[in-house]
Amino acid sequence: MNQFFEIVGVSASGKESEKVKLREGIRVETIEMTRKITPIQDLVALWRLYRFFKKEKPQIVHSHTPKAGLLGMMAAKLAGIPIRMHTVAGMPLMEATGIKRKILNFVERLTYRSATHVYPNSKGLYEFILNENFTSKSKLKIIGQGSSNGIDTTYFSPDEVSEETKSELRNKWGIEKNDFVFVFVGRMVKDKGINELVKAFSQLKTQNSKLILVGPFEQELDPLSSETIQEINENSAIISVGFQADVRPYFAISDALVFPSYREGFPNVVMQAGAMGLPSIVSDINGCNEIIVENENGLIIPTKDERALSIAMLKLVQETDLRNRFALNARKMILDRYEQNRVWEKLLEEYRNLLG
Repeated sequence: MNQFFEIVGVSASGKESEKVKLREGIRVETIEMTRKITPIQDLVALWRLYRFFKKEKPQIVHSHTPKAGLLGMMAAKLAGIPIRMHTVAGMPLMEATGIKRKILNFVERLTYRSATHVYPNSKGLYEFILNENFTSKSKLKIIGQGSSNGIDTTYFSPDEVSEETKSELRNKWGIEKNDFVFVFVGRMVKDKGINELVKAFSQLKTQNSKLILVGPFEQELDPLSSETIQEINENSAIISVGFQADVRPYFAISDALVFPSYREGFPNVVMQAGAMGLPSIVSDINGCNEIIVENENGLIIPTKDERALSIAMLKLVQETDLRNRFALNARKMILDRYEQNRVWEKLLEEYRNLLG
């Protein structure tokens, strides 16, 4: 987008901000925001965003994530910004109940009311927004076939990881040549289905299976059960490697992705695994059930169902021909539908159309 517009990134502070600034070649402004319901801090952030937009006078404000969406769209509307775009990539309210659900519903409606255009990044989210009456159909549009940013299939390619790197990683974590390796990539939180995943893996009646968990633990936000933490720590077949800046080597030494999340918008991890040639087991939720086509590039199971998950995992271990067919289809299906440059072209086309 730098080839066509002046881009300014706005986010809360964090170690990633400087990396984004350098990688994307853009100006990055820091305005503190929280991920929780914090009325006083939110009002301060709203005022700062309003003042920033009044000063900058952008033609377009495009927001991502629930909190930045709410504050960004409200501030942009108050500042008189003509084009206010909000991308919806998953909703915490899907797992909320009671008064919290009512508050989050109100916040979602307020965000969409403040935006001029709303972009769910999957067909499932599009239908959910309409069914919940969050906004009118006239405001909604899916860019391309879904996803917020597509997938760089040149970067996420099996050819990008050398045999030497794979061998070193297997030796480091004690993975034998005949081991069947499942991998999960994402935050280690309850909503990602980690409790069910660990139980399902522990129940597998098969030898030589390993489970690699790639991602940070966030116990303060959405904690795992104490039983799950204990099993991860004590089961020698479960390998927890923490956050990794480059996840490709872990995909490269694995045989299948397991991603039993409770809710998603359009999960990058499932696209990344597919681009790396991995079959996937995913839960039947927004995004996942669009990237994965049952019995073509993977298996789809009900959410929060450890028995169904265990059966699906065992099926991939035992049925070699099925697994190989999924693997052959995986990368091609990502290339055909979600290659990043195609998504960028569609987004650029949308910007240009809105600017007239």
